[in-house]
Amino acid sequence: MNIKGCIFILTAAVMWGLIGPVSKFPIEQGVSPLENAFWRAIFAWILFAVHACRIRRVSIAAKDLPRIIGFGFIGVTVFYGSYQLAVQDVGAALASVLLYTAPAWVAFMSWLLLGEKMGPVKLAALGITICGVVCVSLGPQLFGTGTEIRFTWFGIICGLASGFTYALYYIYGKTIFARYTTPTVFLYALPVGALCMTPFFEFTHKTATSWLSLVALAIICTYGAYSVYYAGLKYLEATTASVIATVEPVVAAILAWLWWNESFDWTGYLGSAMIILAVLMIVMEKKVYAFFSKPQPQSV
Repeated sequence: MNIKGCIFILTAAVMWGLIGPVSKFPIEQGVSPLENAFWRAIFAWILFAVHACRIRRVSIAAKDLPRIIGFGFIGVTVFYGSYQLAVQDVGAALASVLLYTAPAWVAFMSWLLLGEKMGPVKLAALGITICGVVCVSLGPQLFGTGTEIRFTWFGIICGLASGFTYALYYIYGKTIFARYTTPTVFLYALPVGALCMTPFFEFTHKTATSWLSLVALAIICTYGAYSVYYAGLKYLEATTASVIATVEPVVAAILAWLWWNESFDWTGYLGSAMIILAVLMIVMEKKVYAFFSKPQPQSV
């Protein structure tokens, strides 16, 4: 395994793991979650625009404009917004775990929309994901355990919505991302996504801490994370990179505990482990099949 590639992917995962814990700083100071998402999109757009101009990849075909506008709404407005709302309502740690239901959504939508096979490994992973979500969301009520995080159904739904819309990046990856560079796509998608958020929040006064957090969300958690992740893909297979990137919710949980005193009960940790296990099953599906299809040694 290429060490340089591993370092790149781990760095990207750590950067993404910062999203929830960093987002809580402005939220705790009165900035709405959707305004958080708005500024994340705007500041990241500036960086991607500079990048697109530098590599001279700023043009798109007119026929692809509706798809990119659609991606701006789904992949920026809904994805960024729902994730920030989940961070506010269920905490940074659980929001990150629910985001990682994305591979299960990918498996389901690939079967539904792209005609890809839904084999036993994917079906099992989908079932494990559902059980994991039930554990983290209903565990305290079902088993009567206490928890440091107050769950709301709205927050759970927003967390699942963030996983669903993040999964659509894969579907779009089969179309627009296959024809354009990432900076080119985000050059158009980010301002569309930011504009669609504006009717749903009011701009508020922000402290220096809030502004620093918002800039960090754009520079570190968005532009930086994507850039480092795709640099790592030059050295590693996508499957390997996906496995390494599952440290993201672990990073988010640790930082949420250190900075915000967030913690799960045992059902939350069990559910989180199940969701991460399901992710590993999906991304390692081919290797699982290869392992079980190996010819067994004949007994003498």
